[in-house]
Amino acid sequence: MKAMQTTTSWRLHAVLLTLWFAASFGVVFFARDLQMVVADWPVSFWFAAQGSVLIFIAIVIVFAWRKNTDSQEVWQVDADNYKKYTQAIHRRFGWYVACLLVALLVLAVFEYWGVPRAWIAGSFLVLTLVLYAGVGVYGRTSSAPEYYVAGRRIPAVYNGMATAADWMSAASFISLAGGLYLQGFSGVGNQPGGLAYVLGWTGGFCLLALLVAPYLREHNLYTVPDYFALRFGGRWPRIIAAIAAVLCSFTYVVAQIYGVGLITSRLTGLHFEIGILLGLGGVLVCSFLGGMRAVTWTQVTQYVVIILAFLIPVSWLSYKQVGNPIAAWAYGQQLLKITAIEQGLLDSPQEKEVIAIYGQRAQDFESKLIDVPAALQAQRLELRKTLNELGSSKANEDRVTAIRKELAALPKDANAARQLWSQQRDENRERAKPMGGLPQHTQAFAGDPKGSPEEQNEFQSSRANFLALMFCLMVGTAGLPHLLTRYFTTPSVKQARTSVAWSLVFIALLYLAAPALAVLVKYEVLAHLVGQPFDQLPAWLAQWSRDPTLISYSDVNADGVLQFAELKISADVIMLATPEIGGLPYVISVLVAAGGLAAALSTADGLLLTIGNALAHDMYFDGNNNVDQSMRRVMWSKFALLVVALLAAYAAAQRPGGILYLVAASFSLAGAALVPAMVLGVFWRGTTHAGAVMGMLTGLGVTLYYMVINHAVFRRAFELPGHGMWWDIQPVSAGVFGVPAGIAATVLVSLLSQQKAENA
Repeated sequence: MKAMQTTTSWRLHAVLLTLWFAASFGVVFFARDLQMVVADWPVSFWFAAQGSVLIFIAIVIVFAWRKNTDSQEVWQVDADNYKKYTQAIHRRFGWYVACLLVALLVLAVFEYWGVPRAWIAGSFLVLTLVLYAGVGVYGRTSSAPEYYVAGRRIPAVYNGMATAADWMSAASFISLAGGLYLQGFSGVGNQPGGLAYVLGWTGGFCLLALLVAPYLREHNLYTVPDYFALRFGGRWPRIIAAIAAVLCSFTYVVAQIYGVGLITSRLTGLHFEIGILLGLGGVLVCSFLGGMRAVTWTQVTQYVVIILAFLIPVSWLSYKQVGNPIAAWAYGQQLLKITAIEQGLLDSPQEKEVIAIYGQRAQDFESKLIDVPAALQAQRLELRKTLNELGSSKANEDRVTAIRKELAALPKDANAARQLWSQQRDENRERAKPMGGLPQHTQAFAGDPKGSPEEQNEFQSSRANFLALMFCLMVGTAGLPHLLTRYFTTPSVKQARTSVAWSLVFIALLYLAAPALAVLVKYEVLAHLVGQPFDQLPAWLAQWSRDPTLISYSDVNADGVLQFAELKISADVIMLATPEIGGLPYVISVLVAAGGLAAALSTADGLLLTIGNALAHDMYFDGNNNVDQSMRRVMWSKFALLVVALLAAYAAAQRPGGILYLVAASFSLAGAALVPAMVLGVFWRGTTHAGAVMGMLTGLGVTLYYMVINHAVFRRAFELPGHGMWWDIQPVSAGVFGVPAGIAATVLVSLLSQQKAENA
């Protein structure tokens, strides 16, 4: 009977994994061939943005249903008491949602009555932070089971909701729609992405459900490194897993705290650094006091804020443009309109004129870089000469002030000038491309598979980078410690499987809407912004352009009309500005900012908790579960969490690379370091201690090497020529090399160590 169940299980795994592969890699590989339009939808775009996601949901639901039906697991919880417990949670959750909606309605009334916007924004910010802090205080605990795994009694649906909030980070809420706006289907040049993020971050849950989550839940673990110690024995598997957990989680959490600072400063008007500290306080109250118990229920409350904040403006914009509030259903018709407008921009003489000006600017910076000291000195002398002439002719003060500012802004030395001019040359080169360097929205991959050799190479490289990034995001999803730990909190393995399905359903509500938002905003920009006189541009554009890193525009060709190539929008602003773009009340703008803050805080909670536990529980105490030392272990975990939070805040204050890039890089690290040994350990009894250690070190080493050797700062510092990329794969997808290297090392060393043991 057991053998029959094992055979059935393998068949189920094989069928579902084959379907997963076909719906992701199969569809993407042939995306350029699937160009037919059905019911206003380009088929390849529909599959990548929606169809495959729906298939992924079906896969995890079918797997949970079949495995739970066949499972002989004995329920170890008092059914009657647990039923009363869940009913009480349902009542509290219902009251919370009702009170939140009433609070929004009250703020809307205050806005109608003319209450200052600063009061509305401040009130809602304080309300949400006090709510999260209140949950954290209520959930405070010193019990190790409660602190590490919330007592293993979180119902599947609420754990799925908490997981969704944990998962939908600042990258998902703030940057995903913006990334899709800028990158279209598949990205361009050195920025692969687009719908790879949607496919990767949802398809990865199939791997999580089928290969990892329920099998780790069986062992009643506290942390992911616990599994490596239990399965492979010895100290080093746990230590390496803990180091990998800290590394990928720290990279991830820096991006979240950066998002916290961005949103908090936007919501309150405070400086970016002050916004970081204010938001960080909300994070620490929850994770520091109550651990996983407090974090779980905080994330449940945050999910409601996140999903309302995302769906309300998207639905309104969809209704405004196409008369249908269900954006994911209706936005296909805008794709055809965007394609037509894009073709007009490609043929526009005004756009070509702007592009030529950017090209000339890039050449000017290139000329300066030939002899940087001489060029810097010549520019300084020229500005001083102009300033003297203006002074002698008593020119207007504005012109004199502008020249003085330009003189003061000159680089201080040749090295600073070289760095600045190189950056400006590259930026102008990028904007000197058609449509300001942005791809056509529905085009799958750059280049042309039937064009010139250069166009064919560009196509192959673009498709390879898309597939590589999608692979890294999927495998990384199955290996992220803060995500896996969420499934340790359910009462049983059955509930863990069900919880994965709920997680993906809750996540898909946002991930199906994000491509819609990108399309709707792009249509709004192309149809109602481009071609408008500068003196008639909407107020929201001027408001957001106060920070030129978010939005910048200028009349490059001096025709008084905004061209598409003259406008530069950051990925981090598309979602935050949507209420103003759609003309919604200010209270919705506040809700969106609060939703972004909740997304960043919820993920930061889980990540900081994971890092603190890895440092204290796994490295300092070496996984010791002695009941007598329970409180001591919890206190050390809290101390480690506090230190890491402050370090992450400092790193975020330096304004590192884009949120989306930082998050994607952490997936490569997690996938390469943890997944090969973890999955082989689950499904292959022959995986040995030595094999796991070598596999983790190899996967992590290859991934880190590829990221570092291709980082611009590193290459400039060591004056390395060209790039060090293999097969033109971008460094953000370094895991595509680290994962197979980790698998190969684990298998090879396991076989060798087995043979050595047999011969001993």
